[in-house]
Amino acid sequence: MSKHFFGDTAVLLGRSLRHITRSADTIVTTAIMPIAMLLMFVYVFGGAINTGSESYVNYLLPGILLITVASGIAYTAFRFFLDMRSGIFERFQSMPIARSSVLWAHVLTSLVANLISLVVVVLVALLMGFRSAAGVPGWLAVAGILILFTLALTWIAVIPGLSAKSVEGASAFSCPLIFLPFLSSAFVPTDTMPGPLRVFAENQPVTSIVNALRDLFTQQPVGTDIWIALAWCVGILIVAYAFAMNTYRRKIS
Repeated sequence: MSKHFFGDTAVLLGRSLRHITRSADTIVTTAIMPIAMLLMFVYVFGGAINTGSESYVNYLLPGILLITVASGIAYTAFRFFLDMRSGIFERFQSMPIARSSVLWAHVLTSLVANLISLVVVVLVALLMGFRSAAGVPGWLAVAGILILFTLALTWIAVIPGLSAKSVEGASAFSCPLIFLPFLSSAFVPTDTMPGPLRVFAENQPVTSIVNALRDLFTQQPVGTDIWIALAWCVGILIVAYAFAMNTYRRKIS
């Protein structure tokens, strides 16, 4: 059935996207928390945080974009869980369709929904004074990193979505992912942190991704950060995909 993979995925993607359009408030809700954090940190704490000559909204936005994705994938796990509970997966398995297309349809739906949320957050940031010197190549590079990051986290979301015992368990896994940017260079420079925390912050994936996005937005030389960021995203994606597919095979066997 592998030859039908793309056609089956397209049909199931259309089904998932129709569900999203019927509950557009999901996308809005996903973007609300990052926007609220953007407003709070810029207008309440921004004046107390020294980021050099760069405006704080410019400094903050890359981290907020990653938080947007982390909060969005909670809905991906939630939708997976509902489909598992409703028995729709069993119905799909009785049909002549490529088995992996069921997962890929959900993953691509998550990608579309998160990209819409990211655009909403960027538009709000522009209204708040965010400005970028990046040209088209820079914006394309930013989009590429965010797409890779979204795919990596979405495949992580597949695992609790398939294996959770409750709705709360399916979506609660995203809480540590939302918290991780706070222990990085997303909100403050890492050189202001105490020793052990600074070591952790400088060597976790969010910091390299945030730094790469920040350099791309400002047209600064990205150095090794972009390669480290890509390595983290691709590595997480490969491992999460392998675990998710293994979980899926055990569920349907």
